[in-house]
Amino acid sequence: MIRTRQRFSSEFKREAVSLVVDQSYSLAEAGRSLGIRGNLIGRWKRQLEGDEAGAFPGKGKLTPDQQRIRDLEAENRRLKMEKDILKKATAIYGAYSSYRKSHEISIYRRAQEDLADSSHV
Repeated sequence: MIRTRQRFSSEFKREAVSLVVDQSYSLAEAGRSLGIRGNLIGRWKRQLEGDEAGAFPGKGKLTPDQQRIRDLEAENRRLKMEKDILKKATAIYGAYSSYRKSHEISIYRRAQEDLADSSHV
């Protein structure tokens, strides 16, 4: 038997929590009277206690502040990734550049030695 996930309105959740808080029902009693599990009401109660204003925003919609935070966190992750890429590219280029310089110096020295040898002839 496949069960679909039930969705409850924030008003329903607040009323269920009210049964426990205001009317002194136990979680199990409130759950039985509403046809749901008592531990679900317990979770809703903790959510309300933790953040009264932000509890149960509904259907994944974020408040403008929450959306701003999410956007800033995404931008922060992207910038960190770009910084890491640039660090690696700089390290690779630096290694190549120092190799190239040392190679150019050795060529220059050999050329000087060749010129010095040819002038003694």
